[in-house]
Amino acid sequence: MTFLYIILAVVVVLALWAIFSYNSFVRLVNRTKEAWADIDVQLKRRYDLIPNLVETVKGYAAHEASAFENVTKARAAAMGVQGPAKAQAENMLSGALKSLFAVAEAYPDLKANQNFLELQRELSDTENKIQAARRFYNANVRDLNTGVESFPGNVIAGMFMFKKMDLFELSEGEEAARQPVAVKF
Repeated sequence: MTFLYIILAVVVVLALWAIFSYNSFVRLVNRTKEAWADIDVQLKRRYDLIPNLVETVKGYAAHEASAFENVTKARAAAMGVQGPAKAQAENMLSGALKSLFAVAEAYPDLKANQNFLELQRELSDTENKIQAARRFYNANVRDLNTGVESFPGNVIAGMFMFKKMDLFELSEGEEAARQPVAVKF
């Protein structure tokens, strides 16, 4: 009879552990999805600000069409991409925005324009929020991936088909986007 109680206790402990592990994975997946949604919210804000910024700068720098075209193309590409390719498209957009701000630096009147300054401040704030959202997303992905890969969590992850997720990061080709933009007239 005592042996039966021991077996029953072990089964109950294993069942509780499995339930706890499963619920932990569900929580991690949901937090990761929420973090991705936070990135999307900030990216939408960025997409909404960019046309206003481009129009403001266009008024001062009409001959800089390539910079405006690059920002517009990068914005359209970033808006149309989902999943892991979104990180690459967003990094291209960030590089195009850097070139737009570099063009703006060449126009003292524009740099003093209140509309431009406010748009630039809002976009800068949005970029900071995007970076924070990316870090939050990556932290959640890291926690999920650690749980999926480590023992004994990998047993539950395998049984219920929880999968690793991709981090939001720069690819090798986008390292150039980190370099300062050179503006030549």
